[in-house]
Amino acid sequence: MELRFERRPLYLKETFSIAYGNYDKREALLIELSHQKCKGYGECVAIDYYRIDLQSFVLKLKEIQILIESQEIIHPKDFFTFLSNLNLPPFLLSALDCAYWDLFGKLENKSFIELNHFPSDKLVESSITISVGEIDHQIEIIEKSSWNKFKVKCKGLDKNKVEKLLQLNRNIALDSNASFTDEDCIWLQNHSENQKFSYLEQPRPINNYKILEKEGFANWMADEDCQNLESLDKLTPYYKSINIKLMKCGGLTPALEMIRKARKLDYKIMIGCMTESTVGISAACNLTGLVDYADLDGANLISNDYATGSLVKNGKIILSTKPGLGIVIK
Repeated sequence: MELRFERRPLYLKETFSIAYGNYDKREALLIELSHQKCKGYGECVAIDYYRIDLQSFVLKLKEIQILIESQEIIHPKDFFTFLSNLNLPPFLLSALDCAYWDLFGKLENKSFIELNHFPSDKLVESSITISVGEIDHQIEIIEKSSWNKFKVKCKGLDKNKVEKLLQLNRNIALDSNASFTDEDCIWLQNHSENQKFSYLEQPRPINNYKILEKEGFANWMADEDCQNLESLDKLTPYYKSINIKLMKCGGLTPALEMIRKARKLDYKIMIGCMTESTVGISAACNLTGLVDYADLDGANLISNDYATGSLVKNGKIILSTKPGLGIVIK
């Protein structure tokens, strides 16, 4: 097996504004694993509020390259066990895990769905993200959009904006990126009108969730609070829903474990994304038959997507029928 990697820029179609800041570009680390003329791809992205340093990932890959390349072709779950012993950060672990699933499927000439016997006929529809901005502009975007589901970013709580969004009678979620106060959360979970939002994501900074009441009217969804399998038990009194992102948890293999456990704990589950190319989005699309929500618009927001594979068109998930994750680099 051969390992290659390179850093690539991702340019956004327009400035993306969230509570953490404004962004015009991201940088991705593209991973390629190859064997017998087959190539598998994975990706991770530098996200500043996760403190991701791609140069440190490059140095780590150079350090472990011989170990990876000396591995025989084994089942992806066994390969993940091998990777887990290398002390890798979750974002890098995810890129390698997804690349290997893609490679393994191509070698077996079977898609990820076929390898795992997953449903592909009832895939949930993805939302599209509306950046932080003036409420009238956000509403204009929603009304002109051909998508059916929307995640509206906000920086702090404006009750007037909440009222205007609810009046639209559309499928809308709010994502504060940890910018709500305790008082905001109390108001949101105590007023019945707010149950019309499909979910309210990451209201408070990490580990500040104990003000949340799972039995209230708000469908609280954990994002940054829900990093991995170990997060799930402690969050059950506070959150009804969780957002699983492959880069956060370490890839497809641990995401499947999180989905299984989350179901046992009666969570609603979303598959989410960062700003990613079709490399990352294709991996996540394969899980949309197992969950309740999807937010996989990452590749739709960039202008220089460098891959083809599964795609999201006006919210509809269109799975690639090619082997592995179906990823092809342009």
